Amino acid sequence: MAPIVRNNLREGTNHGRRLTLLERKSKPSNRKGIPSTKTKFVRSVVREVAGFAPYERRVMELLRNSKDKKARKVTKKRLGTLLRSKRKVEELSNIIQESRRAH
Repeated sequence: MAPIVRNNLREGTNHGRRLTLLERKSKPSNRKGIPSTKTKFVRSVVREVAGFAPYERRVMELLRNSKDKKARKVTKKRLGTLLRSKRKVEELSNIIQESRRAH
């Protein structure tokens, strides 16, 4: 956004005293939902130690057999909403792709 240019006139669109506007600091609430580096690390360690839940293993098998719709249905049943289901299926399909790249 361009800074507001004021002139010393009494009337008009930019009337008023000339001021130097301060830049606003970003609020911590603007970061809401973005995981920190520590959180990412902890989640990766937990995933490595605990592995996948049984339903996640089933969904990964369905994705390998190209049954995406069935995979979405299974995750929706387990997670409750379609948006969470889509995210989980996307996450698991990324994990499958990474494992294929590693081998």
